[in-house]
Amino acid sequence: MKRLALLSLVLLFFNCKGNSQDKTKETKVYEVTKTKEEWKKELSQKEYYVLREAGTERPFTSPLNKNYEPGTYVCAACKTPLFKSEHKFDSGTGWPSFDREIKGNVEYSTDYNLGHARTEEHCATCGGHLGHVFNDGPRNTTGKRHCINGVSLNFIPKKDE
Repeated sequence: MKRLALLSLVLLFFNCKGNSQDKTKETKVYEVTKTKEEWKKELSQKEYYVLREAGTERPFTSPLNKNYEPGTYVCAACKTPLFKSEHKFDSGTGWPSFDREIKGNVEYSTDYNLGHARTEEHCATCGGHLGHVFNDGPRNTTGKRHCINGVSLNFIPKKDE
């Protein structure tokens, strides 16, 4: 009986959740931070849906998908440079695709929205949702495919930079 009581106490002790086990994510404060209402005033309905609610635009709907002019793709919400045109390629997926980002301007997190892990991309300045990165890009470069919602980007032609 004493062994059973001791075993019960040991199990109870090791199964109790302490503060050290709390895995609650801290909310990151971005350099550009606005209220929901401020974002809604500044962004179109589609931009808000993708950038602030982590939505996805329909494939083959972005005019940026087939844009191959020289220039830079910037965040539609805060104008942070995210991708260069020389790193863009036609993935055939219907979304603008790049084999690399501008270092330091894109952040990553793990998204389980479809029931499995995917690497989600965010603007490092405002936290806006951009898309996802996959390991099926061009093998002769990085092997990465940054699959980006065109509505989350603005394009600045090289002549205007």
